[in-house]
Amino acid sequence: MTATTLDSPLGELTLTATEGGLSGLYFENHQHPPQDEMEFVPNRHPYFEAAQSWLEAYFGERIRKPLPVLDLVAGTGFQRRVWDELSRIPEGGTLTYADIANRIGSPRGVRAVGAAVGRNPVSILIPCHRVVGSNGTLTGFAGGLERKRWLLVHEGILCL
Repeated sequence: MTATTLDSPLGELTLTATEGGLSGLYFENHQHPPQDEMEFVPNRHPYFEAAQSWLEAYFGERIRKPLPVLDLVAGTGFQRRVWDELSRIPEGGTLTYADIANRIGSPRGVRAVGAAVGRNPVSILIPCHRVVGSNGTLTGFAGGLERKRWLLVHEGILCL
């Protein structure tokens, strides 16, 4: 697996890629970092360039570009269903863990949904930061709650 690092307003990000696409986007001190051995390369790799371009637009001009090609090699079938549902949360919106559990046909699987959200390998790109507790509170984020808050403020979902 190849990897590179990028600077961002939220600190250094580590990107990972396979031959099939971008496989990870992790924050410093990420709760669930990649487990595979990584070979760090300059970000001139096409998947890293696409991710960097997308992130620059996301953090900067706010013009959305298509997502880079993703290759989510990790994850169980259940986790992938959760991640697929996360990708449907529109910018400016949020869902609760219970909402996601209901949408994937597992209404009693709220805790399992929470665990799957926490294992999302491509933070920001698949917007796990848009998932909130049933009472609207900010709960859990593998990159830390301060980063989650920053992302939600950046997207105009939260006000300071």
